[in-house]
Amino acid sequence: MAGVREEQRARTRRALVDRARELFAARGYADVGLAELVGAAGVTKGALYHQFEGKAELFEVVLGEVAAEVADAVVLAAEAHEDPWDRFLAGSRAFLVASTDPSVARIALVDGPAVLGWTRWRALDEATSGRHLVEALEVLVARGVIAPRPVAPLAHLLNGAMNEAALWLADEPDRLDAVWAELAGMLDGLR
Repeated sequence: MAGVREEQRARTRRALVDRARELFAARGYADVGLAELVGAAGVTKGALYHQFEGKAELFEVVLGEVAAEVADAVVLAAEAHEDPWDRFLAGSRAFLVASTDPSVARIALVDGPAVLGWTRWRALDEATSGRHLVEALEVLVARGVIAPRPVAPLAHLLNGAMNEAALWLADEPDRLDAVWAELAGMLDGLR
């Protein structure tokens, strides 16, 4: 009996996360009401509160999934290359490509900091794509591809530039090639 309950709980949670992601992506966190969320998921408010403390916690789970998917795309693109510089460039471009999806930018870059607060959002960003950026830079420094330097400030600067580019691209995805050309030129200046 406990197995059946756990299965139902998992299905309910998945339905809430999936419908919330669709609604948050389409209209943004602020414009989605709790009644609409539970109605779209086909559950009650009580079921939502059994799974999450409220809408903000549900949003954080959605954001975590979006951030993990972007990070996975970065890793997949980077791992297709042997050379550490090529890996770095491929991962950076993959981040921008993933961010041309307006739902990614809306959830991860617009609503994320507003709903979670800057500190909590920043920690999530650093634990996903930001972590991969730091790792890539550490490899580049260790192999002498870029001059020895503290990686943390460089990673924060590059992360900020890429997040800003991603926000811009979400509204204008046709600018990807132009944005990438500028970013690649900036990155090349590190070598």
